[in-house]
Amino acid sequence: MSVRIFLNTLMLISLICSCSSKDERFTSNAIGMENLTGLYFTESERDSALEGLSLLQEKYDTLRSIQIPNQVPIPLYFDPRIPGQDIPKGREKYLFQEFPTKRPDNIEDCAYFTIGQLAYLIRTRQVTSLELTEMYIARLKRFGSELECVVTITEERALNQAFRADEEIKRGRYLGPLHGIPYGAKDLLAVSGYKTTWGATTHKDQIIDETATVIRKLDDAGAVLVAKLTLGALAWGDVWFGGKTRNPWNIEKGSSGSSAGPGSATAAGLVAFSLGSETLGSIVSPSTVNGVTGLRPTFGTVSRSGAMALSWSMDKLGPICRSVDDCA
Repeated sequence: MSVRIFLNTLMLISLICSCSSKDERFTSNAIGMENLTGLYFTESERDSALEGLSLLQEKYDTLRSIQIPNQVPIPLYFDPRIPGQDIPKGREKYLFQEFPTKRPDNIEDCAYFTIGQLAYLIRTRQVTSLELTEMYIARLKRFGSELECVVTITEERALNQAFRADEEIKRGRYLGPLHGIPYGAKDLLAVSGYKTTWGATTHKDQIIDETATVIRKLDDAGAVLVAKLTLGALAWGDVWFGGKTRNPWNIEKGSSGSSAGPGSATAAGLVAFSLGSETLGSIVSPSTVNGVTGLRPTFGTVSRSGAMALSWSMDKLGPICRSVDDCA
């Protein structure tokens, strides 16, 4: 059914593109779309469709003449509460669970540790954030091209953040379980000073001079951004301008999307966790395919400021991690 809908939509687009005026008849190519979709129309039905499509084309042309920046949202009010319902605030009822862990002989063994394990190692100063950051960056460089899951390694920013985290922890200023933890972000989240490509050839050199709110909040929590990770072009699928993001369990297969890089990189131990986005399955699907855990939050609970807009009334940002506890 979804394929039929897609083909019908393709036909509609073809018809609109083929009609430059209300009086112009369908081209042979447009009529040929009927054969492709398995739909057939009488001459009168085509005439009726042409009139409506011509009107739609005029409206679309008008819309395209208005340039709306990505960061400008449409007017939208969303309140899921039923009358009289109170929504709990804060995290008072949630207690993060650390997992007492001994430092492994090989620091790279930490690549697949959960946040609970890594947080314990950092807080007890068995490992430093700088050690973890350098280890994950090395893995990103070693496996990123094979998995086609990395757009940009934010090495300088990451090393500075890791050094700062270690200094703060030495002084007894521990900010919490994300302090010093290296992570990656889907490349539709703007980070000042770095490209934000949206996975698309048309935007592969785009630099947005702002930092997304979720990235700033993680900065405030002491987390370390080590990479901007791939997404399917314009948040669709797992094919981006650099290739097709791979499933680390079977590199002959794709990682699904559109949070393709976050799913693949987290599963492969290239980051401790990652940030993805979902409009219609883009966290859930790559989490399932790559064998990791994703949290698709309730719409509106996480700020999308600084993120590419795909659907203003459906977009959601959430983590992709190794466990439910990590996502919480």
